[in-house]
Amino acid sequence: MSTKKCIVVVCVVILLLVAVVNVNGKRGRGKTRSKNKIQIGLPITGKYRDPESDQYYNHNDGAKIIMASHFDYEYVLGHKIIFVCVARGDPRPQITWFKDGVELYYHYNHHVHEWKLGVDRIKSKLEIDPGTQMDAGVYECSADNNYSIDRRSFKTDFSIAFES
Repeated sequence: MSTKKCIVVVCVVILLLVAVVNVNGKRGRGKTRSKNKIQIGLPITGKYRDPESDQYYNHNDGAKIIMASHFDYEYVLGHKIIFVCVARGDPRPQITWFKDGVELYYHYNHHVHEWKLGVDRIKSKLEIDPGTQMDAGVYECSADNNYSIDRRSFKTDFSIAFES
């Protein structure tokens, strides 16, 4: 099979998976939601359609996330959920947290801690304690500065711990 056909097949499979997730929208055990938004970042090829976009996203001083938590995270109800995001850039980026596409603001069980590392790095940690069914979803950290924006997503789902 040619490379072009393989890319087309991969694109079709991804679109079908996104459609299935959007139709089923399952979270947790047996719960369903009617709307589940998934944001797709870079094009599959890793190339941009125009040189301006390529220059923006690949700027040497632009915000880049250099370390982040795992994409798929299963937490136990009642336990702490932790996400970490470390970014670099000049000037030092700011990190903003989102859940299901909506910016996270103060909440009694959501805590954000930040540390400045040197002159060009920042570490941000999102803690959710205790984790509830409502905390299942897609989280995202977004690092941005004057030159570019970089984002990482984290999918979460819960499990129930049974004592033996």
